[in-house]
Amino acid sequence: MFYLLAKLFWVVAQPLSIIALLMLIGLVLFALGWRRLGFAAHAGALAVLVLCGFTSIGVLLIRPLEERFTRPSPMPETIDAIIVLGGSTLARVSTARGVAELNDAGDRLTDAVVLARRYPEARIVFSGGGGLLEPSGEPEAATAERLLLAMGIAPERLVLEDQSRNTDENADLTAALLGDDTGTALLVTSAFHMPRSVGLFRRVGLEVIPWPTDYRSSGQERFGFDLANPVHNLNTVSIAMKEWIGLAVYHWTGRIDSILPAQTSN
Repeated sequence: MFYLLAKLFWVVAQPLSIIALLMLIGLVLFALGWRRLGFAAHAGALAVLVLCGFTSIGVLLIRPLEERFTRPSPMPETIDAIIVLGGSTLARVSTARGVAELNDAGDRLTDAVVLARRYPEARIVFSGGGGLLEPSGEPEAATAERLLLAMGIAPERLVLEDQSRNTDENADLTAALLGDDTGTALLVTSAFHMPRSVGLFRRVGLEVIPWPTDYRSSGQERFGFDLANPVHNLNTVSIAMKEWIGLAVYHWTGRIDSILPAQTSN
């Protein structure tokens, strides 16, 4: 139920949905003869569009998430497991065409390959099932397996968890799959996603070493207009909003012990 409610909430709460709803409300108000309120609703939609699509607000929202965790330095001498979280492939395209099509978070898998070659004895644990409301293809773990094998990773090194639908289930099912035999583990996921992920893995008793990747900010941005790529800007705002809301809800429901987990646990 929590999974379904979260998905339905985000359908309405993301910036493009807010813009569309405000425009629809404005049209209804105009039809009812409430012109001032209609103009106000349309002005609100325009304000959200300009702020989210044509300014740098997105990178300013996502930057604190990305800077919360850093990669280990120096690197550990040995690693027993490299845990890679799903969310980096296009499910429908990959399934239909029998390929491993990556999305903007594809660095999660490419970094996994780099780390697998650096630590040739480590198991590669991929956690990802189907995150769509209407499942229409193979679990993401199957897509990831196709790519990892094509990149020369030996099949006996792969541990695939293909039932999880969100980060909470990633942590629970991975912990159940690995049991007490985890050893020293790297956790690979997008930098903005790392605080929530680490908090959830700590809750299930897995103290992982963060390996953030897929950065969306340089860490040097200031607020201002950014007219070059409004679609990218809107996407960044959506990702940042979703992650901050997720952190707040997970903390409020007791799934993580801090609204923004830190590099070292208390």
